[in-house]
Amino acid sequence: MHASTVRNLLVRGMIAGVLAGLCAFVAAYVVGEPPVRDSIAQEEIHQEGAHSAPAHQHGGEAHQQGGEEEEELVSRPVQSTFGLATGVLVYGVALGGIASLVFAGCLGRIGRFGPRATAALLAGAAFVTVYLVPFLKYPANPPAVGNPDTIGKRTTLFFLMIVVSVLLAVVAVIAGRRLAPRLGNWNAAVAAGGGYAVAVAVACLVLPGNTDAIPATFPAALLWEFRLASIGVQALLWTAFGLIFGALAERALRPGKAAAVAAGEAAAPVRTAG
Repeated sequence: MHASTVRNLLVRGMIAGVLAGLCAFVAAYVVGEPPVRDSIAQEEIHQEGAHSAPAHQHGGEAHQQGGEEEEELVSRPVQSTFGLATGVLVYGVALGGIASLVFAGCLGRIGRFGPRATAALLAGAAFVTVYLVPFLKYPANPPAVGNPDTIGKRTTLFFLMIVVSVLLAVVAVIAGRRLAPRLGNWNAAVAAGGGYAVAVAVACLVLPGNTDAIPATFPAALLWEFRLASIGVQALLWTAFGLIFGALAERALRPGKAAAVAAGEAAAPVRTAG
């Protein structure tokens, strides 16, 4: 694929990422923010109960520490609007750029699919490998819940699971392509998908478990609502990106094909009279 075409796809991928990020921001604000606010309220109630407990075991230090809590650098209204929008849009631009480059490398190499179908397959595979599989092993927890000292370790384990999932997916695709001549496309795809699922299950058993247990006092329904909202926002983000980028990529590749045909015709020898 020509460098100018790849650059064009990269720009359109980032544009699609921004538009998909806007869709995800609306969903995150409408569906995701209510459980976040309720989780923070639950944590505040828990802290107030801890501060109001008898302080004879700590010599009154609990009341003193309660009055010395640091103020938030960014207020919750700003976090839930401008902060959320900035984070989602930056994430959308990044995933759009990376996904467009992967798209340029996969187009025509994973089957006889057009730009729209390739973009849809790529978005679906990215959602499963980059988010859903790691989420099943290390599900997201609401803010202000759990031990803050384990955030670094939990983040490291989550990204490690992403790397493992993506590598296993690449191996599955390569295996499926090699098995296709012998088993057929459908059987090879089923075999590769089954192998990926088994390998992911083994990786989940080998990797450490979640190091941050949810407190027993935290409402299970609220935790479930937050995690469903997280999955829904990511699903909407990747679905919107696949649809938008597929349409933009198809329009970007049409002129390239026409130009190639025209260049081929111009390069053909011209027969002259006499």
